[in-house]
Amino acid sequence: MPKCYQLIGVPGSGKSTWVKNQIWALGLTVVSTDPFVEEYAREQGKTYSQVFLDYMPIAVRLMANQAEICRANGVDVIWDQTSTTIASRIRKFNTLPKYEHIAIVFRTPDLDVLKERLASRPGKDVPWEIVQSMIDNWEEPTLAEGFQEIWHV
Repeated sequence: MPKCYQLIGVPGSGKSTWVKNQIWALGLTVVSTDPFVEEYAREQGKTYSQVFLDYMPIAVRLMANQAEICRANGVDVIWDQTSTTIASRIRKFNTLPKYEHIAIVFRTPDLDVLKERLASRPGKDVPWEIVQSMIDNWEEPTLAEGFQEIWHV
């Protein structure tokens, strides 16, 4: 059965950095809107933040297509989005219903550390209100949701 590793954590919690450091994950498809937004921003000579609002609906469609191709081919994926709520994770279960889903949970760092990490990403600004909303509305993943395993990193 193919696997879907759902990364779960607020922006700046270390999800994308973690993926880059996982030798075992080399060759797995990373499903995310970020590469699409970043590529479009480069093409436009702008920053991620400058194109985010206008381009995000297109990036979401491209990401969904990417997930559909993975499903059709039965390949393992790492789904790199915040996924901090049950509703956001249900969409991933529904997109990849015949997959074994594994939650990889990234704890929110101390607020000073988190703010420092977010500030270290020039051109990729996430408004603090959005980050705080994710922290406030965090829903811990459970096996009852459908996860086969839950990893805390």
